Amino acid sequence: MIIDDRNADAGKLHAAALRGRRIGGLDRRSFLAGSAAGLGALALGGCATSDGMSLAEAQKLYGPVPEEKFPVPAIDVSKVDPKYFRRTVAYDTKEPAGTIIVDPGNYYVYRVAGDGTATRYGANVGRDGFRWTGNAYVGRKSEWPTWTPPKEMIKRQPEVAKYARGMPGGLENPLGARTLHLYQNGAYTLYTIYASLDAESIGNGITSGCVGLLTQDMMHLYAQTPVKTKVVVLPA
Repeated sequence: MIIDDRNADAGKLHAAALRGRRIGGLDRRSFLAGSAAGLGALALGGCATSDGMSLAEAQKLYGPVPEEKFPVPAIDVSKVDPKYFRRTVAYDTKEPAGTIIVDPGNYYVYRVAGDGTATRYGANVGRDGFRWTGNAYVGRKSEWPTWTPPKEMIKRQPEVAKYARGMPGGLENPLGARTLHLYQNGAYTLYTIYASLDAESIGNGITSGCVGLLTQDMMHLYAQTPVKTKVVVLPA
């Protein structure tokens, strides 16, 4: 099912994506099914993480992006386990350069570099019962997309009915600043890789199958990902 720009963003929806923020007066925590375990604070001994990244480096990597259509605030890196910070890692795969590999069991997304390494991003993923496995491809890309709740969500949560015709892009929009829409055999799967401002969601299963990266990471991945890029979702 291929849906137009207003409705394609209604995926299985990870409207749960931005825990603790609000959707125009609606608490985003209400979109989550179950609570996510709290993450440990950033270890600041010697002002460096366990991976050797200094606090200043992490703050720069996830700093504000004021030049965006909707200026993006800095991520509170103290709420992210340092192992989920973006980094280049050794990664052995037969997949070609540019392929995106989602590892939901470990809460990582990889972009294959083709030289035995990959860029690794921390992620949030689908909660138990909503995870999926298989191959897909990026069929469409969106910047600051419209979000439209599916009918099933409106039935469960009448308070989102006011967005039945679409919620415009912006910081309060569950899809965030950038979205990669995943397709199989020419049809939209209703799954996406999207941008999240919720630091505490990373490393947790909170969505209905979609995959979220911190906004700064998603913008980094999005800029390097053309339409038709292969996406592999591993078993959890």
